[in-house]
Amino acid sequence: MTDVSTDPIYQTDALIAQDIDAYLETHQHKTMLRFITCGSVDDGKSTLIGRLLYDSKMIFEDQLAALEADSKRVGTQGQEIDFALLVDGLAAEREQGITIDVAYRFFATEKRKFIVADTPGHEQYTRNMVTGASTADLAVILIDARKGILTQTRRHSYLAHLIGIRNIVLAVNKMDLVGYDQAVFDRIVADYTDFATSIGITAFTPMPISGFKGDNITTPSANTPWYTGPALIEHLETVEVNSAADAEKPFRMPVQWVNRPNLDFRGFSGLIATGSVKPGDAIRVLPSGKTSTVSRIVTMPGKADPASGIGGDGDLSEAVAGQSVTLTFADEIDCSRGDVIALADNPPQAADQFEATIVWMDDEAMLPGRAYWLKTATQTVSATVQQPKYQVNVNTMEQLAAKTLELNAIGVANLSTDRGVVFEPYADNRTLGGFILIDKMTNATVGAGMIHFALRRAQNVHWQATEISREAHARQKGQQPRLLWFTGLSGSGKSTIANLVEKKLHAMGRHSFLLDGDNVRHGLNKDLGFTDADRVENIRRVGEVAKLMTDAGLIVLTAFISPFRAERDMARSMMPAGEFIEIFVDTPLADAEARDVKGLYKKARAGTLANFTGIDSPYEAPERPEIRIDTTRTSPEDAAEQIVERVLGIWSHDL
Repeated sequence: MTDVSTDPIYQTDALIAQDIDAYLETHQHKTMLRFITCGSVDDGKSTLIGRLLYDSKMIFEDQLAALEADSKRVGTQGQEIDFALLVDGLAAEREQGITIDVAYRFFATEKRKFIVADTPGHEQYTRNMVTGASTADLAVILIDARKGILTQTRRHSYLAHLIGIRNIVLAVNKMDLVGYDQAVFDRIVADYTDFATSIGITAFTPMPISGFKGDNITTPSANTPWYTGPALIEHLETVEVNSAADAEKPFRMPVQWVNRPNLDFRGFSGLIATGSVKPGDAIRVLPSGKTSTVSRIVTMPGKADPASGIGGDGDLSEAVAGQSVTLTFADEIDCSRGDVIALADNPPQAADQFEATIVWMDDEAMLPGRAYWLKTATQTVSATVQQPKYQVNVNTMEQLAAKTLELNAIGVANLSTDRGVVFEPYADNRTLGGFILIDKMTNATVGAGMIHFALRRAQNVHWQATEISREAHARQKGQQPRLLWFTGLSGSGKSTIANLVEKKLHAMGRHSFLLDGDNVRHGLNKDLGFTDADRVENIRRVGEVAKLMTDAGLIVLTAFISPFRAERDMARSMMPAGEFIEIFVDTPLADAEARDVKGLYKKARAGTLANFTGIDSPYEAPERPEIRIDTTRTSPEDAAEQIVERVLGIWSHDL
């Protein structure tokens, strides 16, 4: 094994010790390339990154000493240094000799700085690979020369292309194990060319390498005289980064923060996604459409503008993609976090319905119709995903019918948001075209997506103004519209109590209507089953109908199991504040099952009725209902009386 103390390649840049400020200054203005390594299991991704760190002198002596010891203890290369251990940091990774999580490493050469993400090869960690690729400029796709193209090679190539990585390096690794045979290399390149063409990859850079031996990593290898292309590092140092290409596009800056340190200053801070901007440029703020001109471009004070050599007060004469700046405007116009500042004569679109590709990243399957948080750039909106148009079989590129998306699945679906989103197609702008989906209950990121285009109906369908408002309907009926949402287990008594409440309201001259779960499934929702996805759609439809009824001034009662909090919250969000009254008919499962008027629990226990709430499908009890009825202590008649008194008290207060 190499002696760390005598091998000069282990000695870090002497300038670090001599003058750290000078060292940092020389590195400050280098361009940054972000890239990923991906491929099938055990294709040598971690070993390649370890070799890059080693050859770029980014390993300190104490790290090498630890690596030397670890290589002897858990390494896979006999008595040689196992470079993969520099990257595989998790105990499970070292034990199994695989990559599980995404590992990021920084290194630099004289020409450029790099951040490389080592992504896992196993199919069950595809979501990790997508995470690593989301910010990458380039992908190094490794292929074991002994094995050729494998299923995961195709999968990762497709994902890299899908996410918008246009710089692809096909690194045929472990050439030392096939005797540096050119025929092997040429055959793999030919096979990959056929596959790449089929998924839309029009260009890639093939190179024969050995991450372990160092062939064609930093310099051309004498073992491959038949290869005349660049070494890997040379290619990485010269390839165009995304920020350079983004600078040529129209100006776009999502607003992250309104900077108001005192009464005399108001600026709008953010990271420039694309294009460039100068003082005096005419801009438009979206989605409002308000226009103004840029007065100043403010950054941290104390340094001169590198473009012009003037300044020093924190102002720039120009800012480009990749810079974080604060803009001030000549006019006082409304602009806040989530808005997008763009050129006045070339703004992006705003829409509330899209087609998108979605990569599902959660253990729980996607529920079409459920509302998720959608975050794109600095905008966060509520979004509903429809049933997928199709799912992509990444192994065969087939488009398959699908009702939902499971973990690691990729599909195309329409989605709608609760308000307009400023966007551009992902192919044109990764910042304004990419998004993540967040579960509203757990705040977990459950999916990532790429917008294709706005649906035509998003531009062509508008709200028709009507002269009779919901307030006028309510005044005519002499009441405040309400939505009384009864929820509870099957057999809890929801329908019984709701029916008694409506009878009392009717006797009092109130205008009301009861939407019962069983009745609605005979008509409006007769096409829906009882899967989680169908339950979500059932409640979405009922919520929309109830909203229309309250717009007509009615007091609407709904009696549905509505087992999921997210859908009850969705129904609540449709209503004006204070008009949604959640009534939890709280009955223990044992009591509800003992009643079993319809015999449904018996069928569920026998296994003849699937997806039955409380047995093999969950019920998420309300955490803070407006009204809770304990049916073990309160009769239906008393419960109805309490609800009417409570609700009439609210109405009296409102009226």
